[in-house]
Amino acid sequence: MKKLFIAAMLFVGLASFAQDMDQKPARDQKERMTPEQRNEKHLKKMTSELNLDANQQTQIKQLLAERSAKVESLKEARKAKKESNVKPTAEEKAAFKKQMDEEVASNDAKMKAILNADQYKKWTSLQEEKRDKVREKMRERKDENN
Repeated sequence: MKKLFIAAMLFVGLASFAQDMDQKPARDQKERMTPEQRNEKHLKKMTSELNLDANQQTQIKQLLAERSAKVESLKEARKAKKESNVKPTAEEKAAFKKQMDEEVASNDAKMKAILNADQYKKWTSLQEEKRDKVREKMRERKDENN
């Protein structure tokens, strides 16, 4: 009886481990894309969702390139701080949050200038849906960790 129970536990453990292995490659694939590839993919998605014309595509492509360059520089700065094991102070965190809010507002204003009223309205609703999905994933991860 003990051997049967141990064999069953071993099987369940291996099956759950195999499921975890199946889920990781999709994440690794996403991380391997270059910033240019991500920008192209994002531009194609926006073009199909918002029916962008050629001029709008050019402007948004430039905006995405600028944004990804800023993100890469912020990632490098964050990585350097993390490697030095220096925890950010409350003031640094507040300054970073303010900087990110300004970036979001700037990006929003630029998109509003590029898109027409209907496209902008649809873009803002898509952004809100995206934020909701991220919040939901964060809640799920928090629940998993607790």
